[in-house]
Amino acid sequence: MAGTIENYGRKLEELARAQGLDYYPVQFEEVPDSFMMEVAVYGLPVRMPHWSFGVRYIYQLIQHRMGHSRLFEVVFPGNPGRAYLARGNSVPENTLVVAHVLGHADFSRNNALFQRSQQEVGYRIVDQAAGHARQIGAAMDEHGQERVEKILDAALALEAHIDTFRGLRRERYPEYVEDPAFNDDTFRQRFHQLPGDERPPRQHEPRQRASLPPQPERDLLWFIAQYAPELEGWERDIFLAVREESFYFYPVFACQIMNEGWASYWHARLLREADFIPQSEYLDAIKTHSDVVRPHAADRQASLAINPYHLGFCMWERIIDDLGMEKAMQIRSQDDDFSFIRNYLTEELAEELKLFRFKASKDGAIEVVDRDINALRDAILAPKYNFGAPAIVVRHVETDGTLHLVHEHETDGRGLDVKRAEKVLDYVHRIWRRPVKLETVDGRGEPRVIEAPSA
Repeated sequence: MAGTIENYGRKLEELARAQGLDYYPVQFEEVPDSFMMEVAVYGLPVRMPHWSFGVRYIYQLIQHRMGHSRLFEVVFPGNPGRAYLARGNSVPENTLVVAHVLGHADFSRNNALFQRSQQEVGYRIVDQAAGHARQIGAAMDEHGQERVEKILDAALALEAHIDTFRGLRRERYPEYVEDPAFNDDTFRQRFHQLPGDERPPRQHEPRQRASLPPQPERDLLWFIAQYAPELEGWERDIFLAVREESFYFYPVFACQIMNEGWASYWHARLLREADFIPQSEYLDAIKTHSDVVRPHAADRQASLAINPYHLGFCMWERIIDDLGMEKAMQIRSQDDDFSFIRNYLTEELAEELKLFRFKASKDGAIEVVDRDINALRDAILAPKYNFGAPAIVVRHVETDGTLHLVHEHETDGRGLDVKRAEKVLDYVHRIWRRPVKLETVDGRGEPRVIEAPSA
């Protein structure tokens, strides 16, 4: 960073620690705006190559050029943390960004979900992702780009289908059903072995193979990596690399409102108390703060989408005012967005922020559906369930190897886009190399069975 920002950064860190923030060291680096956009799209500074990231890049570029988005920074939790700042930022903007990053760093070090993720995945995801990219580049050299891209097509199409409750490191299922005779109590077994017991020894039935899977399996990446009938070692490694990165990204997704709100609260507080920042630069930084946490887009007076910065910032301000900083830090450590919204988005705050549930009619008119607080909470959280993906489970692998999937639409409350589902199933079929069948409902709620290859 330039000298002025380096000086401000050191003083902001001292102020943050004096205020009780606790975080791993953060490495700051200024980078060109184009690199910032690449990092935001790929999710990491260096990541496995795939055409889908190019599609996302074009979308992000269009949004940026239309004035709908601007990237000030990208942060990667870890020990140390990494923060990339856009070179085009002004000194006041970067001053705010440094304070914002310190809030993120405190959140990621102390939040239970982030802690568990970093303990499982590791604290150097940037280096690990670069290793995955090298691994996949080597696979392309050895096996050809087309073969590797087919694996990546399937793995990245399923990247949200993990089971964070089961953890990153898992053992394969038991191969056989456990024989109840082996669970007979020790005393009875020893009694039957005493001299004079003339009964013939118990003959055990042939061991019965366990069904696959023994219960519905949500971690599709893990299941396919472990049980695809003809998957080669290098193909399995790619699936597991995508899965590992998904475990890293999950807390960012599941704590977005809390995390962005916490960072926004602390950048505002630190700047307010940073008496070493000249008044003119402070005012410019606060203008940037207002742009970040505004409730709606620049050219609109209402928005159908929640701005996580605005909602999180307002909720943390209310929590700290009403419950105190000690309680706020406890919530920061223990909660995720689900418990945060359900427990601390009150009717009073929702009314103050005008957080209504809307419905758009065919002619484009917008109407308020209701002001019910529980319905509002459900509407905010609905896109976050199951990592934002439909709830798909492996129900069974049939004797001919057919992979039988079921969409638990009652759980996620949505039907599938059939065309997209057919495309994903085609990707999965190329890797499973046996028929794949999915029971689901379409957008109208009508039962559908999608098969690959198509019947």
